[in-house]
Amino acid sequence: MSAAISDVFTRVGACGFLHAREIGADGGNEVSVRSDERVVLASVFKVFVLVAFVRAVDAGQLDPSGRTTVTARYRTGGVGTAGFTDDVEASWRDLAHNMMVMSDNAATDVLYHRLGREAVDQVVSDLGLSETRLIGCCEDLFASVGEDLGGGSASDLKELLEAATAEQIWSLSILDPLRTAASTPRDITTLLNAIWTDTAASPAACKIARDIMAQQIWPHRLSSGFPSDVQIAAKTGTVPAVRNEAGVVTYPDGRQYAVAVFTRADSLADRLPAVDASIGVAGHLAVEHLRTLSS
Repeated sequence: MSAAISDVFTRVGACGFLHAREIGADGGNEVSVRSDERVVLASVFKVFVLVAFVRAVDAGQLDPSGRTTVTARYRTGGVGTAGFTDDVEASWRDLAHNMMVMSDNAATDVLYHRLGREAVDQVVSDLGLSETRLIGCCEDLFASVGEDLGGGSASDLKELLEAATAEQIWSLSILDPLRTAASTPRDITTLLNAIWTDTAASPAACKIARDIMAQQIWPHRLSSGFPSDVQIAAKTGTVPAVRNEAGVVTYPDGRQYAVAVFTRADSLADRLPAVDASIGVAGHLAVEHLRTLSS
C-alpha cells in the first residue's frame, strides 16, 4: 500500500508524505509513507492556534463573543478579512471560524497575537510532538519571504515575488522544513487524534474545535477522494510547490480516521489540480486499507 500511494504522487509530479490511523486506536494499524520525515506545515499550523483558542475560551481567559478590529496591518490579500478593503470588527470566535473554514490569514494573526506565542507552543509541548516546530504566525512567514528576497519592512511582498526568479523561490525558507514551521505527518495525526479523543483540551473545547474544522469550504484535496456520505473535518496548507491537507474522515458506520497528507510538487505553478486531487486519492487508499485490515 505504501508503494501504491507513493506512486499516486509520483504520477502527478510530486513527492508525498502521509500518515493515517484510526482515531483512538493507539498502537493499532497505520499507513505510513515517509511519515516521520519533516514537512512544511504552511497553514496546517492553524490547527495548533485553534486548539490554543478553545483552551483559552474554556479556561475563561477569552470571551469568544468579545470583539476586536482587524486593521490594515493584517491586510495581506487573500480570502476573508485578509482581503478586505476596510477595517472590520469581528468576534474572537468568528475570527477562529474564518481562520479554519477559509484559511483567513488576517484572522489567524489577530487571534494568534491575542493568545500569545507561548499558548500556541504549549499545545505542541503538551502533546509531546517532538518533531513539530512553529515559528510564529502568518505575518512571520511573510516576513521570512521578504527577507529571503532582499526586501525591507515596507516592501510589497507581491511585487517581490513577481520579480523573483524560480531559483530564488525554490530557495525560500518557507519551503525548507528546517527553516520554517514544520512537523511530520505522524505528529499531525497525533494532534488530530488528541482533538477527536478529547485529550487536546476539555471535551467541550475539543468539540468546538471539531465542529469548526468540519465547516472547511475547500473540496479539492482530501474531500475529493471520498464519497459524499463520508464527513470530512480538515485544514489545508499551501505555499509555492506545497499542497497539504490534514483532517479526520468519519464513515457512516461511525469509525473515524486521522489522515495527514503533505506534498511537494516539482512545479511552482499557481494551479496544480492533479496534485490537489492526489491528496484525496492517497487519503482514500490509506483509509480503505485500514478498514480492510480491521474488518
